[in-house]
Amino acid sequence: MSRIGSRFQQLREQGRKALIPYVTAGDPRPEVTVPLLHALVKAGGDIVEIGVPFSDPMADGPVIQAACERALMHHVSLHDVLDMVREFRRKDDATPVVLMGYLNPIEVWGYEAFAAAAAEAGVDGVLTVDMPPEEGDSLTVALRRQGLDAIFLLAPTSSASRIQKVCHSASGFVYYVSFKGVTGANRLDVNAVASKLEEIREVTDLPVGVGFGIRDPESAAQIARFADAVVVGSALVGKIASLVDQPEAIAPALSETLSAMRAAIDQQATSGNA
Repeated sequence: MSRIGSRFQQLREQGRKALIPYVTAGDPRPEVTVPLLHALVKAGGDIVEIGVPFSDPMADGPVIQAACERALMHHVSLHDVLDMVREFRRKDDATPVVLMGYLNPIEVWGYEAFAAAAAEAGVDGVLTVDMPPEEGDSLTVALRRQGLDAIFLLAPTSSASRIQKVCHSASGFVYYVSFKGVTGANRLDVNAVASKLEEIREVTDLPVGVGFGIRDPESAAQIARFADAVVVGSALVGKIASLVDQPEAIAPALSETLSAMRAAIDQQATSGNA
């Protein structure tokens, strides 16, 4: 079982939900990333999701697009991101790491070579936003040969047949995008999310994580009522943007935000089981 699978199993046994913070590697400077990842784990992150900077992040809103631009100003590449994961693993061999990015840098590297390098660095899962499962067999096979989970997205518009296809191809967990649009928007409809998650769970036993639109402890707790994992990205990356000139303040600020979400999620679980 992968680190991702083991982490979800541990959380189920504890009656808890996963909290997955996202940050863009190299934002605002490369040396900030690894200490920030450790701080996010300490603040309650169960799995860390690392964005690979890309020049055309089509699924991401302005907040994360700007984060990619800040990272790319320092020429942060996919190779650099794996170096960051290696450095993270020197102190943390338990927390699962998921890379989220786009196909082009992986394709340039080569699927097999990338998968081997990612596994060696300590990556556990890869979410390639613009690689649909219908076209992703070669990459998925390469990842699985190295024991890595291939994570795919589902959306409110996903049909029943597509849900089946994605769930058949995915491992680790399924990532449900809570609304139509890009990251950072504010259109969270909790009832619609709950309804779609019921449909997804009819065809898979994989954990389902929900991201996009989770901005504060209240929305995190609401989603945790239905989801196995809560993914928070723009709310954290937006704080980084406000502190680019104060890099020493970034980890404390994000830790405070994530800790509040962790407390709200755990409180919801306790009250829900009461």
